Amino acid sequence: MSGCCPPPPGNGRDGTRTVSLAESTSGAGDIGGMVVLPGGTFRMGTEDREGFPDDGEGPIREVTVAPFAIDRYCVSNARFAEFVDATGFQTDAERFGWTYVFAKFLPGELRKSSPRPEQAPWWCGVAGAYWRHPEGPASDLDGRLDHPVVHISWHDATAFCEWAGLRLPTEVEWEYAARGGLDQARYPWGDELTPGGQHRCNIWQGRFPVRDTAEDGYSGTAPVDAFQPNGYGLYNTSGNVWEWCADWFHTGEQARSMRGGSYLCHASYCNRYRVAARTGNTPDSSSGNLGFRCAADT
Repeated sequence: MSGCCPPPPGNGRDGTRTVSLAESTSGAGDIGGMVVLPGGTFRMGTEDREGFPDDGEGPIREVTVAPFAIDRYCVSNARFAEFVDATGFQTDAERFGWTYVFAKFLPGELRKSSPRPEQAPWWCGVAGAYWRHPEGPASDLDGRLDHPVVHISWHDATAFCEWAGLRLPTEVEWEYAARGGLDQARYPWGDELTPGGQHRCNIWQGRFPVRDTAEDGYSGTAPVDAFQPNGYGLYNTSGNVWEWCADWFHTGEQARSMRGGSYLCHASYCNRYRVAARTGNTPDSSSGNLGFRCAADT
């Protein structure tokens, strides 16, 4: 896996639901609902000089996507809790007994005692951490029910979608929706990261991984409805948390695609909060910056 911002490699109801326009605007889910998009042809990918060609970001190509619906927001802690309370589902992190937590979020003793992967030492493998206890057994979701659920593997996200009668978006659908109707813009709102000095996404400011100045207002996750939506009404398609997609990352690889970047992304080493950026990870991987949003046929 290329880059440093993605997490290190890891550790209901059946059927696909069809969403109507009336249903999509009725406020499904814990806050807001789904956006129905008409589909069409758009220019996917990038040849941006700041990009990562080895990730398969390019070449730029015209792609046609059929109509579909997609969540305005990433799945929140509150929404995922409804699924778990209804089914008793256990995530991969719970079954494994540990998951990756950003080191600076941990108390000193836990930080010292938790193993770190050599290729990404800012992560700690924390026993007892999972979505309800994001920074380990002593942590909780107080004040974060409207934040995106994290420590979610591709398997976990797929299980939620099956229970809800939904599915994960394809990469084509995700990028089409994330662009918000703009053609080849670097971000969902345009080409400038902070237009007029205004922050539009939750990413790292400062020197990674030593100090995050949190100039955008957040250190760690932000609420799923933070910042301005894009032109299609989607929130946080850049930064906050990585989002699983349905596709394999590369043909023949045992990794699933992830999009959008996270609060740990920074231009100095991993500017994958660009709308065409992509990476992948094994389907059982989870970490404190990895979540998802759902899609549906129309």
